[in-house]
Amino acid sequence: MKEIILKYALQNAVKFNDKAGMGAVIGKVLSEDPKLKKQIGKLKSETKKVVDNVNSLTLEEQKKELEKFSDSFKDKEVKKKDIFSMFGIKENENVVTAFPPEPSKYPHIGHAKSLFLNYELAKRNNGKFILRFEDTNPKLASREFYKIHLENYEWLGIKPDKVDYASDYMEDFYELAEKMVKEGFAYLCTCSPEEIKKGRFEGKECNCRILLEEDHLKRYEELFKAAEGKMVLRLKGYMEHENTTMRDPALLRVIKHEHVRHGKKYHVWPTYDFENSVMDGIEGITHRLRTKEFELRNELQNYIQNILKFKQTKIYEFARFNLEGVESSGRVIRELIQKKKLIGWDDPSLTTIVALKRRGFLAEAIKNFILSTGITKAESVLTWDDLIAHNKRILDAHSNRYFFVNDIKEVKIEKAPEQTVKLKLHPESEEKGFREFKVKDRFYIEKEDFKKFKEHKINRLMDCLNFKKKGNNLVFDSLEHEKFKKNPGLIIHWLPKEKDLVKAEVLMPDKKLVNGVAEPMVHKLKENDVIQFSRFGFCRLDKKEKSKLRFWFAHR
Repeated sequence: MKEIILKYALQNAVKFNDKAGMGAVIGKVLSEDPKLKKQIGKLKSETKKVVDNVNSLTLEEQKKELEKFSDSFKDKEVKKKDIFSMFGIKENENVVTAFPPEPSKYPHIGHAKSLFLNYELAKRNNGKFILRFEDTNPKLASREFYKIHLENYEWLGIKPDKVDYASDYMEDFYELAEKMVKEGFAYLCTCSPEEIKKGRFEGKECNCRILLEEDHLKRYEELFKAAEGKMVLRLKGYMEHENTTMRDPALLRVIKHEHVRHGKKYHVWPTYDFENSVMDGIEGITHRLRTKEFELRNELQNYIQNILKFKQTKIYEFARFNLEGVESSGRVIRELIQKKKLIGWDDPSLTTIVALKRRGFLAEAIKNFILSTGITKAESVLTWDDLIAHNKRILDAHSNRYFFVNDIKEVKIEKAPEQTVKLKLHPESEEKGFREFKVKDRFYIEKEDFKKFKEHKINRLMDCLNFKKKGNNLVFDSLEHEKFKKNPGLIIHWLPKEKDLVKAEVLMPDKKLVNGVAEPMVHKLKENDVIQFSRFGFCRLDKKEKSKLRFWFAHR
């Protein structure tokens, strides 16, 4: 186990410039040896030890150690299999997919997986993708969330071929429901919820079911005048069926509540199963990918489609996921917001799309991360590190670098020469430009760094100069980086003491504020720009104020 962990920890560290991510390493280890999942507790513990040890090494040391495993990586670069190949879709086959969000809460990364899988399946096969609002429970549908979902999905790069609303098809639901009653596939039930629950548990039909067809047709008309909870339309299923969803489920029920789009026009509404069966049929949905929590409902929905002479939708399930330790329940999140334990749906600890966007995660990274998890019913261990790895890969290549110092301490480096320090905005690109610092002997550094200086060691202001601690003083030693390597102490970030420095604060994922100063060039940033504060982390500019700039921390 340790050897496999070490191999992938070194590989990940070298890939991401000396820092391995625990979640990414665990994912690689399990990919090579799935049996280790049975020892997940031990695996996590051992991985943490190995990752901490690897991250304590320099990048050169990591590369040297990784060379010992070079043979094990040979011949393993196999062409990635298309994640949708399991569906056996033929060339020019008609493919129509849908994603049906309920406009009642903010979408999170779990919703994004269903969204991207259905969208990509359609687009990769020159098919059609429908975004369908599942808004047939007037108590849950909220006007603001229609807009929120559309804005979130647009930001993620989703361009639906059609945006649909299930609530616009009420007359179709009624027509098809009446047809099912006339043909003996459905009946009107006035039994109490307690009676129905008992009958479903015992596998016994209720007395309503045996009424004559004309009685049910009469009752169907009465349904539209009935009080809430007094009458429902039920499917004539199989009360002794092993799949309990087939035991006479409700198709239509009365909900006396004003709808945000239709007002008081309707008060008889379809249930989830009836709605999905009918809408998939009307829209011609050929394929659906959804979480396996709905697996038992497949038989029921296909049965309804057969009754109504719709072509059956091919349904595939995958394991639901959320990042480890992240709350995703809409109900719980609402409660935490009310209790002021979260700042809102965009709280930096959440994985709602608005929260990820505000922290500085990119839509492309979210998509890449989601597709990398594949389509499997097996539960997976996913952490922030897994998502961060995808985001960092993109940001590393494009984000400008700037200096930021928090918890500042002013220091004087005796005998330091006056000089102009010219630094690239991006270490691998001169095209992005440069910034310059005119420096002499006065600097701002972090207090924690100051405490760590040791006598006789050479410390370095990054890309600037070398110095030593002598008693209570800091004394200039040299300029060359090569000199630092001979007796290395700390490499620290810094800023020259000057009046043009910018006050900045960074909101961390734990909602603590880090206050400090940043170099003058950050004034040129625009809101929503994602940059890297050297040796601090990637941050997104959230708001520009006269007195300071507000950032949100993304990750290191």
